[in-house]
Amino acid sequence: MAFGRSDRSQRTAPADPVTLKILVAGGFGVGKTTLVGAVSEIKPLRTEERLTEAGRPVDDLDGVADKTTTTVAMDFGRITLNEELVLYLFGTPGQNRFWFLWDELALGALGAVVLADTRRLADSFSAIDYFERRGLPFTVAVNCFDGADRYPPEAVREALDLNPEVPVMLCDARRRESARDVLVSVVQHALHTDARRREPALP
Repeated sequence: MAFGRSDRSQRTAPADPVTLKILVAGGFGVGKTTLVGAVSEIKPLRTEERLTEAGRPVDDLDGVADKTTTTVAMDFGRITLNEELVLYLFGTPGQNRFWFLWDELALGALGAVVLADTRRLADSFSAIDYFERRGLPFTVAVNCFDGADRYPPEAVREALDLNPEVPVMLCDARRRESARDVLVSVVQHALHTDARRREPALP
């Protein structure tokens, strides 16, 4: 049976997916570039440069002595969670000297991942403070490096003095499924936080 003009006009075109911006932040060498690369469905944009002797006085390499490159602007990737939702990922540079870029990267973001390394847990405080001051929802994801001590999420929450509503989870930034679970947590937490903020205040 051939469709007439009226039949074609009643068809609805598929809606464009919602696109959301997520930041991937954390200390130097914690695995931000690895996570974006593991989960991105496109070839990720990377702005890595080789570490030089000139940078050693200002870059703390304690615990990551084997690291040879560093992100100097951002990492960028994309993942489609389902036909209705696409995430754009922006990995932030980890060193203090590049933090002036964070304000630009944070514009329009729904939420963030704070990657943590139990060997350098104190490096997470700056990112946590930044997102808390901006009121940007975030999930703390402990990247389980080979050979690093592992602690339950509640122990990490206590060590970082996090609010009870902040999700804390363990992950392997090298594995796509694990990285995807972290991003789903960020979206769910951000949407839940937004819904709470929209609730009318009790008289």
